[in-house]
Amino acid sequence: MSLKELNSYALQALEEAGAEKAEAVITRSEKTEMNLENGALKLIRTTVDHHLRLTALQDQRQGSILLNKIHRQALAPAVKEVMAIAASSAPDPAHDIAAYQPPKIFSKGETTPDLDLMYQRVKAFTQQVAADFPRIVLLNAHLDFTRQTTFFQNSNGVDFTVNQGGYRFAITFSAQEGDSSSSFNNTGFFTLNLDQALLNCGSLRILLDQANQGQAPRKAPGKFIGDVIITPDCLEGFLHSLLGITISDGPLIAGTSPFQHKLNQLVASPCLTLASCPVSPEISSGYFITSDGYEAQNTPIIENGVLKTFLLSQYGANKTGLTRAVNDGGAFVVTPGDQPLAEILKGVKKGLLLNRFSGGAPSPNGDFSGVAKNSFYIEDGAIQYPLSETMIAGNLIALFQSITAVSQERIDFGSALLPWIYAQGVTISG
Repeated sequence: MSLKELNSYALQALEEAGAEKAEAVITRSEKTEMNLENGALKLIRTTVDHHLRLTALQDQRQGSILLNKIHRQALAPAVKEVMAIAASSAPDPAHDIAAYQPPKIFSKGETTPDLDLMYQRVKAFTQQVAADFPRIVLLNAHLDFTRQTTFFQNSNGVDFTVNQGGYRFAITFSAQEGDSSSSFNNTGFFTLNLDQALLNCGSLRILLDQANQGQAPRKAPGKFIGDVIITPDCLEGFLHSLLGITISDGPLIAGTSPFQHKLNQLVASPCLTLASCPVSPEISSGYFITSDGYEAQNTPIIENGVLKTFLLSQYGANKTGLTRAVNDGGAFVVTPGDQPLAEILKGVKKGLLLNRFSGGAPSPNGDFSGVAKNSFYIEDGAIQYPLSETMIAGNLIALFQSITAVSQERIDFGSALLPWIYAQGVTISG
């Protein structure tokens, strides 16, 4: 029995067990990876992972279970458990499954890894780093190729098959000179092929060069409210945090979102245009179907500061009476600005270049605090020195409303396409 046949069999078993509506999703992932530690190849392996998610609705009650053992004999007890979970759950009329859509097969990327090229790229990368960035210590470098196949079916006739393959590269590194060393930093990217040298992808060269050129880190000069240039590596996390407290299921259902009644209104600086583009050719990774079983589409989120959509799932839409989003968010594309980064930098009187931020989740109103790492102190339009770990605090909503410039340059991470942004009003504590 093929995986597709097994998924169909599982769906039928749920319906025969009494589910009014049912959903079955099988995912198979095959990963081939190469790991380096301290510059030496430590691991080459291929792993295969399967899981099956079963969901049943009965009398407005929902049960769901995730199985790691994918075989026919495991289905009977799993179906029984799903139905038991549903029976014991509280009824909620917002529970539902995706409506009918024509069956479709989606495909993207390569089907098998080029092992020789993987090894050549990793070896060349370590050699280039050693030659071009002598102060850099590569703590870890990881290159993998993952081929993932998903079968998504439900009792409304939804029948999607997704085949995706691609390479992901990630590094962790620090800079060291004598007894002085920087905080560790990390970055990476996703790509459909290995046509380019690894060092030329994502923000690798920029961050390695910054760390290699840097002096010994120092504290910021006291406590002050300053400007911040948020780098592409840092921006994605800020975007996820902002949207998570404003336009996702949780705050909109709970009624805590500051953007609850701001659709088609100005919520951010007119400098900011943000879209979620999971099926755009600009995004190498992305996704074809949403988590609740709809074919994904690209959508603007903020256009010139104006909020254009909420990111509600089908459940969130049913719960709030608002419109379901056409995707799950992520796959961010920010429209570039009209200034080069060098010009933006010249406008900073006092502040920091924020490369990495470590902090807890922001409060429902957007307040945040945490530590700026691998960052740089800026004064009078020039980078002065690297900072030791520095506390910063502010408000996410106010931060995005205060954006005064977006760079012409962008970094392509494969999963997102992001510029540098210049914002104001961050409290910096040296």
